[in-house]
Amino acid sequence: MVDYFLITLFLVVLPMLVCHLIAKRRGSNPVFWGVMGALFGPFAIPFAFFSKPRGQAD
Repeated sequence: MVDYFLITLFLVVLPMLVCHLIAKRRGSNPVFWGVMGALFGPFAIPFAFFSKPRGQAD
């Protein structure tokens, strides 16, 4: 029972929080990146680092 909780914590909740905090500090959309962290897990974290801040056009 505890094993499933820890797996869920490490693969869903922690990446969601990390992506949210990274996006918030970089000026990106924190809700969007929180959802991406929940959906894609740890794979979303590098993408959150490279996301462009809001209002910055290419």
